[in-house]
Amino acid sequence: MASYPHLLDIGIMGSCIHGRTGRCLEAGVQCYQDGLHRSEPDMALEDFKRIIDQSRGRLFQVALGGRGDPEMHEDFEAMVAYCREHDIIPNMTTSGFGLTLDLARKMKTYCGAVAVSWYRSPYTLKAIDLLVSQGVKTNIHYVLGNNSIDEAYDMVKHLKIPEGVNRLIFLLHKPVGLGRQDNVLKADDPKVRAFFELFNEDKYCNLAGFDSCCVPGIVNFAPNVHLDSIDTCEGARYSAYITPDMKMTPCSFDQTLKWQVDLSTHTIEEAWKAPPFNRFRSILSTSCPTCEKRRSCLGGCPIKKEIVLCNHLQEVNL
Repeated sequence: MASYPHLLDIGIMGSCIHGRTGRCLEAGVQCYQDGLHRSEPDMALEDFKRIIDQSRGRLFQVALGGRGDPEMHEDFEAMVAYCREHDIIPNMTTSGFGLTLDLARKMKTYCGAVAVSWYRSPYTLKAIDLLVSQGVKTNIHYVLGNNSIDEAYDMVKHLKIPEGVNRLIFLLHKPVGLGRQDNVLKADDPKVRAFFELFNEDKYCNLAGFDSCCVPGIVNFAPNVHLDSIDTCEGARYSAYITPDMKMTPCSFDQTLKWQVDLSTHTIEEAWKAPPFNRFRSILSTSCPTCEKRRSCLGGCPIKKEIVLCNHLQEVNL
């Protein structure tokens, strides 16, 4: 546990035009923020500045997201510029649907890296090409579930990654928001084993990355990956999520806000040390107490245990 978050995931967007039009579902992306049914005001610029003011000199990067594309926020440029003025690097994820040359140039000026969600659409490739052409460090964010693992295996095995992309980052599907339970991957699925086994070879490791939710899959099926090169769930240990209305929780997948602390009445440091965050850490510190691989995965996700790619969980109920 750090004394202050090393990374803040800031949900500046409260609504999403793609969600309301069903574009995410058409692309096979089951939005965990449920942009189809949920909408709230975007984060106020003054609230964003308050987050950055508290964090100056204590962390050096933030991730911009929420329920929609961050570059669509009316104060997007002011936000990313304010980060840089305070020696904090903003990174972000976009669908790329409304991306313009002007916005891409602003991302190049202010952002460290930009990820494009893999929506399997012409605008996905167009956005990637535009960002790469402007010299933006560009990743692809790919949601890995039952409905996409065959495509993911093919993309990695046959190196089908758009030219200029820095990394293909795999994000494990979670049954949160619009995320369906039948899309959750299982550890005993031969396709899951075959996919993760690819990363026993350097040539595949060198083009991919994973969110921490995928770590049990790496630990169990890719023994050639050096364990010091990965880290498991960082929620409440090194990172936290802040909603558009200034609620801080260990992870953005805590959509019911079970572990929330209200930043209208607490500082970020107070929230970080508050009882809800301590309870979240306790799950990580007590799960799978006798497993020889415990140090590498800490029992996996505290929010949705069914996503943990392991058949030997020793969950401790708190």
